Amino acid sequence: MSVFSPEEIAAIRGRFPILSRVVNDKPLAYLDSAASSQVPEQVIEAMATFQRTTRANVHRGVHRLSQEATEVHEGLRDRIQRLLGASRREEVIFVRGTTEAINLVAWTFGRQKLNALDVVLAGELEHHANLVPWQIVAAERGARVEKIPALDDGTLDFEAYERLLDSLPVKIVAIQHVSNALGTIHPVERFVQAAKRRGVATLVDGAQSVPHMRLDVQALGCDFLAFSAHKMYGPTGLGFLYGRYELLESMPPWQGGGDMIDKVSFSGTTFHEPPWRFEAGTPHYVAPSGMNAALDFVEEIGMERIAAREHELLEYAQTRLREIEGLRILGSAPHKAGVVSFVLEGVHHYDAGLFLDQMGIAVRTGHHCAQPAMERYGVTGTIRASFAVFNTESEIDRLVAGVIRLQKVFQ
Repeated sequence: MSVFSPEEIAAIRGRFPILSRVVNDKPLAYLDSAASSQVPEQVIEAMATFQRTTRANVHRGVHRLSQEATEVHEGLRDRIQRLLGASRREEVIFVRGTTEAINLVAWTFGRQKLNALDVVLAGELEHHANLVPWQIVAAERGARVEKIPALDDGTLDFEAYERLLDSLPVKIVAIQHVSNALGTIHPVERFVQAAKRRGVATLVDGAQSVPHMRLDVQALGCDFLAFSAHKMYGPTGLGFLYGRYELLESMPPWQGGGDMIDKVSFSGTTFHEPPWRFEAGTPHYVAPSGMNAALDFVEEIGMERIAAREHELLEYAQTRLREIEGLRILGSAPHKAGVVSFVLEGVHHYDAGLFLDQMGIAVRTGHHCAQPAMERYGVTGTIRASFAVFNTESEIDRLVAGVIRLQKVFQ
C-alpha cells in the first residue's frame, strides 16, 4: 500500500503551480529535483508577501520594517538549529548555498589546519563543490587531496578508508552524505566516527540528504555540515553551514564588510563572534521568508512520509527501467535516495535529454558535477531522474516509454 492515497498525491501536486505547465505540447513531468526541487505555492506567496509588506535590510535598522525582517531572518536560524539538532543557534551560518559553505570552511578552517604534506580525504563520488575547494587550498598549503575509493555498487570502500586514515597524515575528511550522481546513501556516521577516533576533522555535504531525511549533527558527530534551500522546496541563493561552535570561534572571517565587524578603525578591525563574523554584507533577506514556508510544507507532510514516498518512486523506477534491454543503471547500493542514474547503449546522454524534453520529461544529463565518479564507472555522463514527493508512477511510466521510443529512433 502506498504511503499516500491517490487523493493525497493529487492534493500535493496541486500545491505546485509549475506542475500544471505544458512543455512541447506535453504535460510537464519534472524529474530533476536533485538539481533543484520545485516550490509549493505557499513559498511563492510568502516571498511575495514579504516583498510587498516587509522588505527591509536586516540587523541594521531600528525602524519597524527592519525589525520585522530581522525577526523572520533570525527565526529561520532557530528553525535550522532545531532541524539539524545543533546545540546552539550560533552554530548556524547563512550562506548562498552548499558550495559557498564548503568554500568557507576550506578557506578558513582548511587554511588553518593544513600544512605541507598533510592530506584531505574526499570520496571518489564527491560533487565538485566538495573536491575543488579542497584542492585549491591544499595546493596553496603544500598539502594534497586523496580519494576514498568507490566500489562497483556505488558505495565507498570503508576498509580502504580506514587504511588511508592510518597510513596518511589526514587532517580533514570531506564526504557527501548522499551521492548526487548515483543516489547512494553513504553511512556517514561510520565514516565520521572513524575519523573522530583518530582526531581528524570532518565536513559532511548534506545537500542531497537534509531535504530527504532526518539527521542530527550531534549524533552524527561531524564538525561541519552544509546544505541548500533550493533542494528542499525553498528559494535559490540561500544555504546553511553548521559548524561546531568551538571551531567557528577559532576560525578567521572569510570575507570582510558590513555587519561582521565589531569595531573598525584605520589602526585595525575586530570582528563579531560566530556566526555573524562569517556573514558579511547584505544577505538574501527575502529568501528566509520562503524557506520558513518550505519548512512549514515539509513539517506538514512529514519528513518520514516524504522519504518513504520517494523510496517507493525509486523502487518503481528501478524496476521499470531494468526491463529495458541495453539500459544500465549505475549504482546498486543497498541504500539509495530518490535518484536513478543510467546509460543507454548507443545513445549519448545529451541526445537523450533533448529527446525526452520534447516529450515534456525533464531529466538531468551529463556528469552531474561529479567527473571523478563518471570516470570511475567508465562513462562520460548519465541520464539522471530524481524524485520528490510530488512525483507519480505515471510520470515514471512516461519516462520508460520515452526511453523505449528513444532507443527505436537511435537504432
